[in-house]
Amino acid sequence: MEKMKVLFVSQEITPYLPETEMSLISRYLPQGIQERGREIRTFMPKYGSVNERRNQLHEVIRLSGMNLIIDDTDHPLIIKVASIQSARMQVYFIDNEDFFYHRNILIDENGEFYKDNVDRAIFFAKGVIETVKKLRWAPDIVHCHGWMASLVPVFLKKLYYDDPLFCDSQIIISIYDDGIGSSLNKSFINKLVTEGIHEKELALLKQPSYMNSIKLAINNSDAIIIGSKKIQPDLLDYINSLDKSLLPYQDEESYIDIYSNFYDRILEEACVETN
Repeated sequence: MEKMKVLFVSQEITPYLPETEMSLISRYLPQGIQERGREIRTFMPKYGSVNERRNQLHEVIRLSGMNLIIDDTDHPLIIKVASIQSARMQVYFIDNEDFFYHRNILIDENGEFYKDNVDRAIFFAKGVIETVKKLRWAPDIVHCHGWMASLVPVFLKKLYYDDPLFCDSQIIISIYDDGIGSSLNKSFINKLVTEGIHEKELALLKQPSYMNSIKLAINNSDAIIIGSKKIQPDLLDYINSLDKSLLPYQDEESYIDIYSNFYDRILEEACVETN
């Protein structure tokens, strides 16, 4: 039997960024899953705050060089990689001068959300998916963490559903207490329609906000994991209203084994539904 393949797509990973609940899980979960005999790939954006020299990032020439089109503009995709030697684990970085160079995660040095965060999330999601296609690596599980990764489930379900690499992938999204409550650019729907998604599938974005885009990601995921002890009540109510496999919050002592078992369960359920 082939090893299970798990693709991790995260907004933030330590030690490249400061320690947060999300960055710690995104660091140690892939290692733990790999140590349990699974094959992994891990992706995050290459923000300007990631120190390339200290973390020994280098460009992967064979994966770079593609242009991704957003709003009829070509944006070069640069792929970099670094190794966490103690974990025997590689992390791939999605880079672009317009969207990530000299940029923080979602908020600038003045505490304001970047006005082009939607474009940045589109670029990141497309960059991850197209790079995995170049690697010719078909993930059984795609596990997404953070708002910056929230369009990955949407694109996989709506645009890449018939791609041989992803047609059998099960998508899991982890939900965290990141407190994002701001509105988003009103052009969000139009940008996704331009990408090829039908407007009727984007009803949540008639009120464009970080919260509603997370709900859209949940709608397009096969399963949900609660990554924080407490999450916003209306988001929890929304999750509980859906008929989706749900894993409640797990403490840091045991979550890796429980997540691993949850991956097995999701794949088994998918097999049952297929048969």
